[in-house]
Parts: sequence; structure tokens; C-alpha cells
Amino acid sequence: MNKKKSVHAIISGRVQGVFFRMETRRAAERFGVNGWVKNRLDGTVEAVFEGESEKVDQVADWCKKGPPMASVSDIKIDEIGYTGEYMDFSIRS
Repeated sequence: MNKKKSVHAIISGRVQGVFFRMETRRAAERFGVNGWVKNRLDGTVEAVFEGESEKVDQVADWCKKGPPMASVSDIKIDEIGYTGEYMDFSIRS
């Protein structure tokens, strides 16, 4: 059985106004990961990824670079308790 996990991420840099949330959702869906992503008032992007451990790691790794127009300067990733509460991946406002 595949190990499940959840992570919370804060992504900094030029990450708003560059389709970061939309492309993060596409990446999460491509890897079969659930959760959410949203812009924060401080200019960062926040996300929660939940699913098979390896796939969550793949999405988190993708976020280190992001979409072509983004310029990620930092990403903080913390493992949080897996809940299984997310059935899909959404963009929050």
C-alpha cells in the first residue's frame, strides 16, 4: 500500500499574476494530488497537497520552479497530518 501524506507550502518570489495557481492545479491533477492553492495578501502563494507520498513530493518539486513566467525565490514545505479530506484540487480566493 502506498503511504499517504499532506504538506503545507508557502511559495515566494514572482508567483502572483503569472498563472501560478492555475498551473499548480494542473500539475496537481496531472500527478493525482488533491488539496488547494491560493494567493496571499503578502504576495506569496499558499498550498496544501495531499495524496500518495511520492506524488505529493513531485508536485512540491514542481512548485520549486513553477510555470515559465514565475520566478520562485523560496519555498517552505512542512509535512502536516494526512486527513484525506480533499476530493479534488481547487483554487481558493
